[in-house]
Amino acid sequence: MWQHQRMEHPNRLLVVAKRDAPEFAMLADVPHVLSYEATAAASMRDATAILYWSGSRDDLREAFLKCERLRWMHLRFAGVDALLFPELVVSEVVVTNGRGVYSATLGEFALAAILYFAKDIPRLRRNQAAQAWAPFPMERVEGQTVGIVGYGDIGRAVAARARALGIRVLAMKRHAPEATDPVVERYYSPAELHAMLAASDYVVVAAPLTAETRHMMGEAEFAAMKPSAVLINVGRGPVVDTDALVRALTRKQIKGAGLDVVDPEPLSAGHPLWAMENVLLSPHSADQVVGWKADAMQFFLEQYARFAKSEPLLNVVNKRLGY
Repeated sequence: MWQHQRMEHPNRLLVVAKRDAPEFAMLADVPHVLSYEATAAASMRDATAILYWSGSRDDLREAFLKCERLRWMHLRFAGVDALLFPELVVSEVVVTNGRGVYSATLGEFALAAILYFAKDIPRLRRNQAAQAWAPFPMERVEGQTVGIVGYGDIGRAVAARARALGIRVLAMKRHAPEATDPVVERYYSPAELHAMLAASDYVVVAAPLTAETRHMMGEAEFAAMKPSAVLINVGRGPVVDTDALVRALTRKQIKGAGLDVVDPEPLSAGHPLWAMENVLLSPHSADQVVGWKADAMQFFLEQYARFAKSEPLLNVVNKRLGY
């Protein structure tokens, strides 16, 4: 069982979830209560920590307002902008997220999208369906350039995998890092975004969603990209202006797009992106590999162990910035 420093007021975890999940069995040694249970209401006020697993922001807010002793909230996902309600932002409750848990798989998706367009997989599939033995020249990714918009944990995962294939890496970051990253050839500031776009064969968007980054990729940015360039979004859907992207793809202003996230989600029936041959579309599931929820729970348990020992928590969110 977990040992708590303040035994007169032991920690109690409140799990906010829409329904039961197999991963909750991993909480066997953590004193907890599930918010969807009928008996939960009386126990909420004693919770010192919340694990948000699933449900709406309203569900989370309702639970938060009932917790009188809350000190920490962990959000299972990496993107948390949609979950930060005003009362939480102004409170002293520490918020952490799942940053890093999903980065490797998103890096793999970005690499898959790069190869999808470089090797023209759609053309291979069409020729195969037509039983047409029709050789054609493919692109070599070695020596090409990827520009990463938002060089955080996901961006670094993309960079490491791209560099392994001999792809040059450029990165846009709000603040240049103090330590040099041997993977990155050059850093760009947000004001220099267009210069990075013009130099990139693949543009990977991995930025969090904030007031500054909403529609960061729009008409002017697509105009700055090479006609042969591909946009890949593994960050947040609204960072890309969807209408502007559709126009750029329709006009062949850019070569294509690989999208794990879009705006809005889910796409409505008949949306132009569904039918575009130069689009690789994932239903926001690039991070949902086998065991991904167990990985998320394991990371939470490691965080909870830190919390129980009053040790510094990882992935503390700047609630006012939204990431």
